[in-house]
Amino acid sequence: MTADATPALVEDKHTAAGPGVRKSSAYPRYLAGKLAGAAVSLLAVLVTSFFLFRLIPGDPVKTMTGGRQVSAEQLAAYREEFGLDLPLWRQFTDYCGKALTGDFGTSYQFRAPVVDKITEALPNTLLLTGTAFVLYTALGIFLGTRSAWRRGGLGDRINTGLALTLYSIPSFWLGLLLIIVLAVGVGPVPGMFPTGGMESGGEEGLAYVLDVAHHLVLPVVTLVAVEYGQTLLVTRSALLDEMGSDYLTTARAKGLRDDLVRRRHAVPNALLPTVTLIFINLGRTVAGVILVETVFSWPGLGGLFYQALSVPDLPLVQGLFFVFAAAVIVMNTLADLVYPLLDPRVAR
Repeated sequence: MTADATPALVEDKHTAAGPGVRKSSAYPRYLAGKLAGAAVSLLAVLVTSFFLFRLIPGDPVKTMTGGRQVSAEQLAAYREEFGLDLPLWRQFTDYCGKALTGDFGTSYQFRAPVVDKITEALPNTLLLTGTAFVLYTALGIFLGTRSAWRRGGLGDRINTGLALTLYSIPSFWLGLLLIIVLAVGVGPVPGMFPTGGMESGGEEGLAYVLDVAHHLVLPVVTLVAVEYGQTLLVTRSALLDEMGSDYLTTARAKGLRDDLVRRRHAVPNALLPTVTLIFINLGRTVAGVILVETVFSWPGLGGLFYQALSVPDLPLVQGLFFVFAAAVIVMNTLADLVYPLLDPRVAR
């Protein structure tokens, strides 16, 4: 072997080793990039939440007085108590410094720490939106799978048509309609469900659980009806893309039953886009649905956000807005991190 050939062999050896090295380091670099992007997004939300809600017209201090005659000295004392007399830049630096430690200030209208109010309302929101999330995700995947496998049939046309119709209906309008028909009653249809709230009061034990479940029915039905269509359409589209793949033809040629081909081969691969959608929707369960909670007077984060906006209760609005955005950002980041584990090509 000549000396001239030796460098070429060494170069080929390093070239061959290169892809393996790059492949092993692809996911850590992908992970670092996604986490850095999430951190920048959270900081942007923190800044935006401070300035955005100060564009809302109205004086929080005058709103807190309830229209009563208050002297200028009392108004000045209120502003000093809540730090509204400070320059805007000072308010901003104080807000950012405290928020980074988990302190979003004190609510104007409730005179309680914002974190305490959020912690108090969060379980109610998770109960409502979490229940709806499980139901509309399962329903959307099931109907989307059946529609794709029987594309063009009567069931497919009915499912997609109904999903598109309900998905386009505003949630608050559907909620009001359900209250009129099923809570108040129309003609021969009696009122069967509460018009709002989370409980009737005075119940304990199993009776309390059944009472809360009774109040859950209409808001959960509203959310499921409006939200399941998105999961159905994404699942259906992804499965239709998979159905023409060669590996499915091979599976059928081996004599596998059609339902077995669907369950073991087509559906798992088609669910990759649906997984991303599930994580996004999971982040939205923390935010809840503000309009639905408001329509049904549900004591969750959405209803609390609506109350805070009406003042405006700036610390509470800012804290809730950050929590809502952070939940979505965190879940989107988790989806990005899980996706390469399902499909390694994403991180390359």
